[in-house]
Amino acid sequence: MSKFIFITGGVVSSLGKGLTAASIGLLLRARGLNVRMQKLDPYINVDPGTMNPFQHGEVFVTDDGAETDLDLGHYERFAGVRTNRQSNYTTGRIYLDIIERERRGDFLGGTVQVVPHVTNAIQDAILKNAAPEVEVNIVELGGTVGDIEGLPYIEAFRQFSLDRPVDEVMFIHLTLIPYLRASGEVKTKPTQHSVQKLREFGIQPDMLICRAEVPIDDEQRRKIGMFCHIRTGDVIIEKDVDHSIYEVPLLLEREGVADKICKHFNLATDAPNLTQWEEMVTRVIHPAGEVEIAVVGKYMTLTDSYKSVYEALAHGGAANHVRVKIRKIEAEDLEKDGVKALEGVGGLLVPGGFGKRGVEGKMLAIRWARENNVPFLGLCYGMQCAVIEFARHVCGEAEALSGEWLEGGKGNENQPEYITIMPGQARVTDKGGSMRLGAYACQLKPESKSRQLYDAEVVRERHRHRYELNPEKIPTLEQHGMLIAGRNPDSRLVEIIELPAHPFFIATQAHPEFRSRPISAHPLFAGFIKAATEQGKQ
Repeated sequence: MSKFIFITGGVVSSLGKGLTAASIGLLLRARGLNVRMQKLDPYINVDPGTMNPFQHGEVFVTDDGAETDLDLGHYERFAGVRTNRQSNYTTGRIYLDIIERERRGDFLGGTVQVVPHVTNAIQDAILKNAAPEVEVNIVELGGTVGDIEGLPYIEAFRQFSLDRPVDEVMFIHLTLIPYLRASGEVKTKPTQHSVQKLREFGIQPDMLICRAEVPIDDEQRRKIGMFCHIRTGDVIIEKDVDHSIYEVPLLLEREGVADKICKHFNLATDAPNLTQWEEMVTRVIHPAGEVEIAVVGKYMTLTDSYKSVYEALAHGGAANHVRVKIRKIEAEDLEKDGVKALEGVGGLLVPGGFGKRGVEGKMLAIRWARENNVPFLGLCYGMQCAVIEFARHVCGEAEALSGEWLEGGKGNENQPEYITIMPGQARVTDKGGSMRLGAYACQLKPESKSRQLYDAEVVRERHRHRYELNPEKIPTLEQHGMLIAGRNPDSRLVEIIELPAHPFFIATQAHPEFRSRPISAHPLFAGFIKAATEQGKQ
């Protein structure tokens, strides 16, 4: 029978439940177990697709086109699991389904309540992500214990555990052990209160993972266990790592977390194989050099806004035995101050985004990289900006633009749309359901650098965008030296563009960062960092 691990958090938010859950998934998979992961988010939005990146961070896209929480990126990068639409449920999605069923009369006129209808729906969502061949299902709950929004989930977990044997369900609670610098003390009381709150709701944690800034001695560990009614050996200390988040799984392995989980579930497993992960961490901690990459975007103040991009750059660095230093630059600052902030970097990356704000700054940066032979990688909106910049300054179309900037209008001869809505798509649409989402194929031209980097003729990448390169403008772009390096074999939509005369100038309509992994860097990112490193040596 499948086993279920429920991971909750307490004391404060943003403790790293997603990283911890993903690390546990990695350790269990390293023992030969089949693992699936799921994130339950208590907010009422149906999905994070329309949420501001400043509030929620990036939107992680799955192969089947689901717009999901960024923690699913951790699951894929660490645990190596492939997530999908069933891997992320929100309160909004749960309630939307219940309300639609109520309108259809599925409840036969009965009163619809949180218990049992909402709690049952949550349990159904958990089981939809499970499968007979999956040995361990890891379910992470967003937020902290005691949040009003999270109460139906806690109750659903409690009910779920009652219907199953003790060795099929495990509760892991993640808390914070604050360190008071003024007195040089660590404080366990917040953790005690957090566990007490969880127990009030009928759940006794089987394991406690304590985030700590400083080491926690055995006496303090014993004290935590005693007051939280948890065996001392099941109180795990997750101290802040020194160099990289990719050290976390190795820390938890030293703490014996996976072995304790397997013992709880009575699972006999192989010895863990973490060799590749350990080698990757060694390269990250002890690089042979360093390269600086400028990332020019419009949500730079929140690291999580471009989380997968930053991680993919780090993966590319590990593949090339270099540390990637990121210079974060607001696109609007370039519009005010010019490109001086770009000087000295080894490469430029322009990530995805929406809306007109900051696009002139992005194009200033792209023009600078193009004219100065600085390696450039454009992602999604970064490709669209690269096309428009090229149209303006190489093709002579000074007013070239994107239809996205016209707010429902349409371009003309004086404002040629190089990026446009394709036939069959409305210009003013439901913001939550009008995009090209999920994995699409890309056929690469034999002579392209992308074909060389991918070492494959056809690849699949994930998308999240509404606008496309206007096929009517392709002849003009090609006449002036742009290579249409990759197209979708079915729709013939442009997927990748290159400038063959440039040392490294590649831009893709997709989001390749979502497929990059620590021990297998994405080919475009690995090639980009290699080119940037060589640029720095010149």
